[in-house]
Amino acid sequence: MKSTKHLLHPELQVMAEASIITEINDENLQGIRETLDGLRPPLEDEKSFNVTRKEIFIPQDNAPDVRCLLYIPDDRKEASGPGYLHIHGGGYIIGSPEGSDTQNLLLSYEIGAVIISVDYRLAPENPIPAPLDDCYAALGWFHENSEELGIDRARIGIGGESAGGGLAAALAIKARDEGKYQVCWQSLTYPMLDDRTGDNKNPGDPLVGEFVWTREFNQYAWNCYLADAKREAPQAPGRLEDFKGLPPTWMFTASLDLFRDENIDYAQRLMSAGVSCDLVVYPGACHAFQQIETSELAQRFREDFTAALKRGLRG
Repeated sequence: MKSTKHLLHPELQVMAEASIITEINDENLQGIRETLDGLRPPLEDEKSFNVTRKEIFIPQDNAPDVRCLLYIPDDRKEASGPGYLHIHGGGYIIGSPEGSDTQNLLLSYEIGAVIISVDYRLAPENPIPAPLDDCYAALGWFHENSEELGIDRARIGIGGESAGGGLAAALAIKARDEGKYQVCWQSLTYPMLDDRTGDNKNPGDPLVGEFVWTREFNQYAWNCYLADAKREAPQAPGRLEDFKGLPPTWMFTASLDLFRDENIDYAQRLMSAGVSCDLVVYPGACHAFQQIETSELAQRFREDFTAALKRGLRG
C-alpha cells in the first residue's frame, strides 16, 4: 500500500516519522505503558489555572474503588453550574487521567465546569464489563454528589477521546437504558466504536489508519477489551440498533483516522434517530494529531471542542 503521508497537513508530517509504538502484543504491552508514562510531563500547578484538583476514590459493590481526578474551578460564577465526566483514551489498554490533566484544567477554568476524569480499569487484565462499570459508578457519584459539588444535574455531560470516546458513547447508552442518571451531552473525539473496523472482513478505506493507530493495533485492543463477551452494544457502540433517546452529540473525526468512517456512520445514525448531532471532520489530520500542540489544526481543535462543550453543557 502506498503511503498517505502526502495527505497529512504540513505541520503534522512528524506524525508519520516519529511513531512511539510500532507493535502491540501481550509481551510488550506493560513496557509500552511504562514508556508512555515516562514521557508524560509532570502535573501542572493547578493553582495557576485557578482550579483545585483532587484525587478521589469512588466505592463500588463487589469491585475495586474507582480512582478519579476531580477538578473544581475556584471562581465559579454560577451557584449550580455544569459538570463534565471525562474518559481518557488509549485503546482500552493504555492510559490514565494524568495524560489529560492540562486539557481538563483548562476546560474547568474556561467554562467553569466541575470535571471528573475516570481512571477506569484497563484490559486485558480487566475486560468488559469492568471499564464501563467504573465509568458508570463515576457518573452515579457525580449525580449523587451534585449538590455538594455545586452541579446542576441537568447539565452533566460526558466525553472522551479514542477509546475514551468509545466508553463515553457506551456510557450514554447504558445511562439511557438504565434510566437512572441523566446525560445532557456527549463530546466524542474520534471515538473507538466498532470492533469490526480493520478486521479481515472490514479493512475499510486504504487511505485511513496508517499513522498512530493501525488496523492491527485496533484488532488487538478490541480483542483484549471484549475478551469472551458478546460483541454487542453498549460495549461495542457501533453495533447499536436503537439510537433514540441518546444525548445531543458533538462527533469529531479526522480524514486519515482509522475511525473516520465508523464515526461518520454513528453520527448519521444518531441524526436518523432524531438526535441532535454536530459532525466535524478535519482534512489532513490523523489520530492523536493534537499532540502537535503548536499546529494550526491542534489549536483550531481546542477552540472548536471548547465552544461545543460549553454550548452542550448549557442544558
